[in-house]
Amino acid sequence: MKMSGINLLYLVVVAVFASLSADAYDPNPLQDFCVAVNDSSAAVFVNGKICKDPKTVTSDDFYHSGLNKPGEIISQYGSKVSLVFIDQLAGLNTLGISIVRIDFAVGGVNPPHSHPHASEILLCMEGTIYAGFISSNPSNPGDKNRLFAKILNPGDVFVFPKGLIHFQYNLGNDTTAVAIASLNSQNPGVVTLSKAVFGSDPPVIPEALAKGFQLDIEAVEQLQSLTWIGNG
Repeated sequence: MKMSGINLLYLVVVAVFASLSADAYDPNPLQDFCVAVNDSSAAVFVNGKICKDPKTVTSDDFYHSGLNKPGEIISQYGSKVSLVFIDQLAGLNTLGISIVRIDFAVGGVNPPHSHPHASEILLCMEGTIYAGFISSNPSNPGDKNRLFAKILNPGDVFVFPKGLIHFQYNLGNDTTAVAIASLNSQNPGVVTLSKAVFGSDPPVIPEALAKGFQLDIEAVEQLQSLTWIGNG
C-alpha cells in the first residue's frame, strides 16, 4: 500500500517535533512555577526536585543576592565560581536556567571542564580573559580536535556549546578579572577534567592512564598523588 504525500508530510512533521522534544535540555514546567523543596531526606527521586505547595511560596523563593560581591579565591586554580544553581535558588526548579559569577586572581584559571546538561554564555565584566572550547573528536581519528578561543575584554561575550570541554584564563599581568555566565539548566553539572581523571575514588589503575595519555607510570602516579578539586 503506497503512502500518500499528505501522510508522508504528516509523519515528517511528527518526527521533527518529536526530535525537538527529545533534545530539550530541562523538562518544560507544567505549572507557573515549581519551587524546590529543600529536603535531602525526601523519599521521592525525580528529574529535578519535588515542588513546594504553591500556597506556601513567597517572593524569597525567587530571590538571591550577592553576585555583586567578589568571591573569596582560595583554590590552587586562582579562581572562584559563585553558583546560583537550584541548591542556591529554589525557584529555578523546572525553569531550565542558572547563573554564576567567576572571579579570577592574577594568572587565575577556571580549568578545563564540561557541563553535561547545559550550554553556557559568558560575559566578561572586568579584566582580560582568554576563553575557549574544544570540539568533539573529528570523524578521522588522526585529525586534531579544533580549538575555538577568543581574548575577551569587558562587554565581550563568548558561548560554550553543551557538553564540550572549555576554560577561561585571566591574561591580565597585574589585574584581576570577573565574568558572569548563564547556563540553560537549573543544574548544569560540572566535570573538571583533571579531577575526574587523576582524582577519582577509587583511582583508575595507573597502567590504563599511562597508556591512554602516553605517559610513564611514574608520571601518572605522581599526578594521582596530588590533591585535585573541582571548579569552584
